[in-house]
Amino acid sequence: MLITVDCLRADHTGFMGCARPTTPFLDSIAPESMVFPKAIVTGAPTYYSFPGIMASRSPLALGREVVGIAPGEPTLAMVLQQAGYRTAAYVAANPYLSSRFGYAQGFDVFEDFLSDESQRSDQGQEGRESIPHVRTRINRLIADLAHRVGPLGRFYDDLYFEYQQRIAAPTGDSWRTLRSSPGAEVLVDRAREWVGSLGQQPFFLWLHFMDAHAPYYPTAESLVAMGAEHIPPERGRYLNAAWNRGELGVDRLRKYRDKIVGLHDAGIRWVDTQLAQLVDALRSLSLWDTTLFVQTADHGEEFLDHGGRFHYPSRAYQELLHVPLLMRVPGVQTKAPSDAPFSHVHLAPTILDAMGIDPPPEFEGRSYWTEAERDGESEWAVSESIGCAFPVTMENRMKGRVLSVQDRRYELVLDFERQQQELFQLESDPRELHALPVGAEASARGRLLGWALQHVNRRERGFKRELAIRARLREVGLEWKHSKMDSKILAS
Repeated sequence: MLITVDCLRADHTGFMGCARPTTPFLDSIAPESMVFPKAIVTGAPTYYSFPGIMASRSPLALGREVVGIAPGEPTLAMVLQQAGYRTAAYVAANPYLSSRFGYAQGFDVFEDFLSDESQRSDQGQEGRESIPHVRTRINRLIADLAHRVGPLGRFYDDLYFEYQQRIAAPTGDSWRTLRSSPGAEVLVDRAREWVGSLGQQPFFLWLHFMDAHAPYYPTAESLVAMGAEHIPPERGRYLNAAWNRGELGVDRLRKYRDKIVGLHDAGIRWVDTQLAQLVDALRSLSLWDTTLFVQTADHGEEFLDHGGRFHYPSRAYQELLHVPLLMRVPGVQTKAPSDAPFSHVHLAPTILDAMGIDPPPEFEGRSYWTEAERDGESEWAVSESIGCAFPVTMENRMKGRVLSVQDRRYELVLDFERQQQELFQLESDPRELHALPVGAEASARGRLLGWALQHVNRRERGFKRELAIRARLREVGLEWKHSKMDSKILAS
């Protein structure tokens, strides 16, 4: 069973040191599990992280033109399906984890809770920092005039925002009706029903939760469980809208930060609560003691750590790259993984090895199942992305690469779009607030640059041209299909 939680950074889970009660159930099984102290995603956000999780592949290994999994590309689900496992996935309406991008391959049951139209219209939300307010033509005219008179523009923006939220906004919403994706309880109910129908057949189940993703609308129950003061849904909507205001600077946003983090953490708590119920169901079916359980995240979330919000692709810092990773293997004595970086590219091979199944040769990563106690001195992890928030548009995919390479002590971030590099000493500066001077730590910088070059060269040598062509042909076909649909709509 593979559990992935969108927007869950490592330091927001109890078993990774969070003092808030976000994950009491996961904390309870952590002592009997392998907890990887430095799991690193292959890229952020979702469309750059999941090729690493599911296909053990660097996100740009098929070229920057490809988003998602290529047709016929080997994945964890496909390997297990071919090995005789029943397979199911329940994905909480993340458009980048849909069948369009190849993630249904290998699953007997695949439910992404997306309509065809929502896949087309919502894809820009992932990684976007702000959503502009919608104004009438008259309001836009007033706004333009106000912004020509110095501070009057800011006054108008604030006034219009308050009008939108306090007067024009609909009333009577509940926390659940505010959500745009199904909550954790929906996915768990589906999963319990499916697992209960299998008898003793071997199965692979993947659940991807969006409860911690913006906009942050947790359940009232999870807010109570977190000990939060009473927050009505209208206040939650106001806080999310304020946090999403693109025109506000860091100083003005900071007054909302703690409340927003509280809503985000309550979403995590709801996932944890539902996971406990799912495991209870497995216990009642006598399946828990024979189920390998893995929990991780596709990326973290930024709360002004470096002046930003959400999970924009060009921000390659620890709050986005460092995620929780817990792996419980029944009947196996808990191992103590090294504190060296563990890339998600190694996750699928390690899972398969723990199950006694050989990974396909196409996987880039290798298993660490028998090497959990490695010394870690020569271990490193690479994360890469293209600095765009809407990769469905081909023009956006041609922007510059952001590449991060890190070992136990240092992280080097290379931003090719801005032609910048930053080196951080992670032991003395774990929050990465002070980049080292260009001439400092020359040997560490050279070592990390060497690994970055090795990664790029290895990727180019292993470039799977056929898979890339298949992926592009799939995309062209979908674009052609949608253009025909749009033409019919316009004609009617």
